[in-house]
Amino acid sequence: MEKMSRVTTALSSNAISGRTMFCHLDAPANAISVCRDATQVVVAGRNIFKIYALEEEQFVEKLNLRVGRKPSLNFSCADVMWHQMEENLLATAATNGAVVTWNLGKPSRNKQEQLFTEHKRTVNKVCFHPTEVYMLLSGSQDGFMKCFDLRKKESVSTFSVIQISRNTPLFSYIPDDLFHTLFLGQSESVRDVQFSMKDYFTFAASFENGNVQLWDIRRPDRYERMFTAHTGPVFCCDWHPDDRGWLATGGRDKMVKVWDMTTNRAKEIYCVQTIASVARVKWRPERKYHLATCSMMVDHNIYVWDIRRPFIPFATFEEHKDVTTGIVWRHQHDPHFLLSGSKDSTLYQHMFKDATRPVDKANPEGLCFGLFGDLAFAAKESLISSDISRKPYPGGDRRYPIFFFKKPDPTEQFAHVSSALSVFETDLDSNRMDWFVKTAQLYLLSGKPFAELCDHNAKVAKELKRPQVSTTWTMLRIMFSDPANLTAPGTNHNLSKLGTLPLMNSFNMKEMGTGMGTESRLERSKGESRQDNIHLEPGNLHISNNNEENEETEGSEGQAEYMFGDAELDDDDLYSMEHDNQTEEQEYTLPQEAFQLRHEIVDNPSAPEHLQQDKADSPHVSGNEAEVTCLTPIESFSLISISQPLFSPHLPASFFCPIVREMLSYYAEQGDVQMAISVLIVLGDRIRKEIDDLTQEHWYMSYIDLLQRFELWNVSNEVIKLSTCSAITCLNQTSTTLHINCSNCKRPMSNKGWICDRCHQCASVCAVCHHVVKGLFVWCQGCSHGGHLEHIMNWLKSSPHCPAGCGHLCEYT
Repeated sequence: MEKMSRVTTALSSNAISGRTMFCHLDAPANAISVCRDATQVVVAGRNIFKIYALEEEQFVEKLNLRVGRKPSLNFSCADVMWHQMEENLLATAATNGAVVTWNLGKPSRNKQEQLFTEHKRTVNKVCFHPTEVYMLLSGSQDGFMKCFDLRKKESVSTFSVIQISRNTPLFSYIPDDLFHTLFLGQSESVRDVQFSMKDYFTFAASFENGNVQLWDIRRPDRYERMFTAHTGPVFCCDWHPDDRGWLATGGRDKMVKVWDMTTNRAKEIYCVQTIASVARVKWRPERKYHLATCSMMVDHNIYVWDIRRPFIPFATFEEHKDVTTGIVWRHQHDPHFLLSGSKDSTLYQHMFKDATRPVDKANPEGLCFGLFGDLAFAAKESLISSDISRKPYPGGDRRYPIFFFKKPDPTEQFAHVSSALSVFETDLDSNRMDWFVKTAQLYLLSGKPFAELCDHNAKVAKELKRPQVSTTWTMLRIMFSDPANLTAPGTNHNLSKLGTLPLMNSFNMKEMGTGMGTESRLERSKGESRQDNIHLEPGNLHISNNNEENEETEGSEGQAEYMFGDAELDDDDLYSMEHDNQTEEQEYTLPQEAFQLRHEIVDNPSAPEHLQQDKADSPHVSGNEAEVTCLTPIESFSLISISQPLFSPHLPASFFCPIVREMLSYYAEQGDVQMAISVLIVLGDRIRKEIDDLTQEHWYMSYIDLLQRFELWNVSNEVIKLSTCSAITCLNQTSTTLHINCSNCKRPMSNKGWICDRCHQCASVCAVCHHVVKGLFVWCQGCSHGGHLEHIMNWLKSSPHCPAGCGHLCEYT
């Protein structure tokens, strides 16, 4: 190597000065590096290789190292390094696998000094020894690391996880290209190599498999230490400039970890969680606990972290508009200037005083629930102390606030923080989920009529002391059931000869007490319209029936409803109506539909003649006549069932869908997704179209997750089967593969059926009874023999050998 001449200006005795500034580049940058005296910076990329001078107010281009009409791939740089001992010496890692050194002291335009082409794939990193001038280290995508002596034309050492000697007779005759092809995939790609700042012989290497290795340059045959640092590729590493044992690593898992390498085993001492994969990490000079990071995708910002407070960046630089590809502190003893290059084709110098401080914008309040319902609340001390009604911390009782004060530290540049933490306990019994488990086990979602499902679920909720849920089920039954089937179980009512009539309310007259008057009478009023108003005196009973609203024929499920008003009546006045010409067994009926009455209704009247005539002439009721309710005295009690329609008989069930939809959303927002899904399944098509598929899928997934957390596998499977969402019904088919071998020929069975394609024998023959198993089948995974579950269980109780006689020791667990 010819003698190098000094072309850079020496740093003046004054401290480094400058401002935040930038310049536009000709192409995106892949890497940058700064010279020792911090006056120049080199920018390298696929289409750029230039040196800029760092002046007070701007960047000034000094030298373009891409020369020639058709620059070769040796100028396409993936990384660049400026030697910190020899200021005219540069090294680049080319994308074609070449390692190139550059001598800025050369008088010619082409500054290329040496070219090493031993790597067969892209070289990701080059690194000069911090104190040895002629020692250069490289790490490549081919999985090899090579150490070069710049005074020689070839590498002096090759480092690899799998060491295969080219001098071995077995491989000596293999050409170099074929040798690399055969063993290229035997090692993981090397992403970064860094010489230790304090240990002369040690360097660290990071790999794409998540491992970090420590090597001694004197022993290329094996590494000194290896440990798994990240779950995924480790893209970068950096030794601490002051503490010889600290190594920082960054990877795709979005973490920056600091390792103590002075112990027998690598010990993780700090961990910083970022929001994107970490591409570069650099320790900040003169600040022991600060380091800078940038991401290789998504995030364009540069962060400076205090590793003692890993949850929020200490400072942020937000100038770049695209991914930052290279960062370097301007001087190894100046913590106030940071240089960065980016894919947005800009080169920046950042003044640390101009950085954004995220801690100033952080929310000072925090709220968190514990596993058992405990509530923790943190806020500014001023907010907590202003509450004069709050008692001081007595010690031991977690219901009162706990105060934490952080002592001011002169070297701590974070803002002084004083916070108050309040922790409130909850009664464990109040948060028990027994009701959830019992509800899931006892609810009926299918298999019975809608009304019975609602009644059963309402009963379950009532027994579990959930009155609101119970009432909801009852209301759903009323809303969506056929009005002819609204009768609650156990309701007392009579059947007329004309058909079954529903009763909304029923009263036992013997149990209504002495408040019922004996002077109640029925009066009839005549009018021009066909509507009759029947008054019961002195009570307030008012019966109003409209013939036009209810014209059901005999035997149909009429839409009539019956309601008893507030009245004080004597059952004798209403039920002791007899006809002189009829026997006691004759039932007397009170017309329900409106018609023109022709006689007065008096005490103990005889049966109306027109009713006798109608009954004798026609055994059926015409469409214009009303169904009637039998008013028959009963020995032990009497019953009144008189009603008024609660709503129009022709009101469709869809009228209630908006209300039910709001109700389901309410339950889901309150966290009771069990109720939302149960109602959704029971109502089925009545309400399913009212709720969008995405919301239904979210409810189903939440409920299924809760069921599986409580190990309610059967209930979970039932919910999945009853779901109509395609994304839910397919859950039972995912990750469910059944591999079956034929018990006769031992060949794998096809998925067409239980008949083997090869031997044409039924595979589901019981080895004990030799009959075809049509129900539950169990088989041994070792010998493929099986049979009826009970037969196999009984057999294995007495003998461990296979019942088929194959000699295999079967085991049923």
